Amino acid sequence: MSYHATLRGERFVFGDLKELFGRANEEKSGDQLAGLAARNERERVAAKMALADVTLEEILHDPLIDPDDDEVSRLILDTHDAEAFKEIGHLSLGEFRDFILDEAADEATLHRLHFAITPEMAAAVAKLMSNKDLILAASKIRNVSRCRNTMGLRGTLGVRVQPNHPSDDIEGILLSTLDGLLFGCGDAVIGVNPATESVDTVGAILHVLQRVISDLQIPTQSCVLSHISTQLAAMERGCPVDLLFQSVAGTQRANASFGVNLAQLAEGRERVIEHHRQRGGEWLGDNVMYFETGQGSALSADAHHDVDQLTLEARAYGVARAFDPFLVNTVVGFIGPEYLYDGRQITRAGLEDHFMGKLLGLPMGCDVCYTNHANADQNSNDNLLVLLTAAGCNYFMGIPCADDVMLNFQTTSYHDIMGMRKLFGLSPAPEFARWLEEHGISWNGERSSNPGRRESLLRQLSGLLEGAR
Repeated sequence: MSYHATLRGERFVFGDLKELFGRANEEKSGDQLAGLAARNERERVAAKMALADVTLEEILHDPLIDPDDDEVSRLILDTHDAEAFKEIGHLSLGEFRDFILDEAADEATLHRLHFAITPEMAAAVAKLMSNKDLILAASKIRNVSRCRNTMGLRGTLGVRVQPNHPSDDIEGILLSTLDGLLFGCGDAVIGVNPATESVDTVGAILHVLQRVISDLQIPTQSCVLSHISTQLAAMERGCPVDLLFQSVAGTQRANASFGVNLAQLAEGRERVIEHHRQRGGEWLGDNVMYFETGQGSALSADAHHDVDQLTLEARAYGVARAFDPFLVNTVVGFIGPEYLYDGRQITRAGLEDHFMGKLLGLPMGCDVCYTNHANADQNSNDNLLVLLTAAGCNYFMGIPCADDVMLNFQTTSYHDIMGMRKLFGLSPAPEFARWLEEHGISWNGERSSNPGRRESLLRQLSGLLEGAR
């Protein structure tokens, strides 16, 4: 089926839904690289006009990627809530946009529709929204998850302490972790990207992070962001695994490039839930997975099926939500300027990703970042950080000086998060906030009201460092 629109006397024809989706997307260097982008702004506007008239029913019944060839497409159809869809299926995308932004569509309404909305529908409506629309719509929705604490409540802003080290030095990782805790960060997770994909290295990091959490009785969780198979192998050797991590993408072939499939994710989740039961302790729920995504990952693996990168990112969220995760975040500018060229494109992608994740029911965070060869800087990073905080993002990254010395990219610092909490009047996760108060640690840049307890904590931290030497 073809789609068409007329703009100032010029007629535009789009051969199928896949082409229409690509042409209607905001400018992205990745779509240009793949030959999917609009050739000019007139064509982009015409594509948006034609897309606005497409119904949600049409999108449901015209999969962009054949389910017979792709397990992600099958998963999306298998998890679709057909009963709830009856409420919205007749709407055109233009009407669906208005529905989402209308005050009558409150948080409870949008929660009820999470699985009635497919990733392709979320992507399509995002293409029709301005940046302001994406912020306003996302701010309506809080998706709460629970592990050792509760993330995503309204009025809170979490932080992943990311104490990466270029040689996986345990003392260096520990020092950066303790630095983050003293800034009031770490409620989302203490999560390390290892430099070495080694079971021994992953196990050593897991043990030291768990020692910090247990010795200081911190209501948070740890994670080492290696391949799922490496983490499970470490767990089999007796290492404590709080959250099971994996990068995921929006097509079967792209996930295969990460060395993973849906069956492995399902098996891994069940094994970690059982692992938690055997360990005992204060677990608040079965949200045990941590997923990272990013626009452009499928194209970089030549696994995009001629689908635009925004839509494929939404499909990655369709994968993530099937496994009831504790954390999900887009690493929005990490892949590089081939996919998101500059600060403007990175900002747009970050707002799109956060909105789509929230609409689809995910506890959505963002790694607000850029590579050093992108046309972006720390000011553009700050802009996106403020916009996403206004949109109700669950959590951000916290790295010393916003400079990841292992992955070699720029992101957000402990200071940045303290600034956002102070500016917007936000607190950490409630369990973590109580722990900070008990130990005299501020989370918004103000002087602690309990300096005596802080001194006691500093002595404990010094003991942990000495024990690592």
